[in-house]
Amino acid sequence: MSSSRPVSPHLQIYRKQLTSVMSITHRATGIVLSLGAVVMTFWLLALAGGEPSYDALHGYLASVPGRLFVALWVFSFYFHLCNGVRHLFWDAGIGFELKTVYASGYAAIAASVLLTLVTIGYALSSGGGQ
Repeated sequence: MSSSRPVSPHLQIYRKQLTSVMSITHRATGIVLSLGAVVMTFWLLALAGGEPSYDALHGYLASVPGRLFVALWVFSFYFHLCNGVRHLFWDAGIGFELKTVYASGYAAIAASVLLTLVTIGYALSSGGGQ
């Protein structure tokens, strides 16, 4: 049952562009934000459950995988926010020129990384990393 019809191109054939990478990353950060909401729910339940349950969850969140997840969650929040603002401008019909699309994309990435570093730096300097 082999067909002689051509196979349509797959994503692996196309050259990656900033717009497609930003779109995929926006979706992925949405998933991470959802997972973070679940972790925050567990945190609230552990807080309500008393010291033993809170200490157990805190022990995980203070571990290396836990800290990496929290850092990824913070980055996801800022990326989703900055890229969402970018899309609000597009909804208003502003910024569709190719040069502006790329400039706003790089600005969203830079702002996300900067805000993430500032947030994590503040949390660590105020004793939040202990």
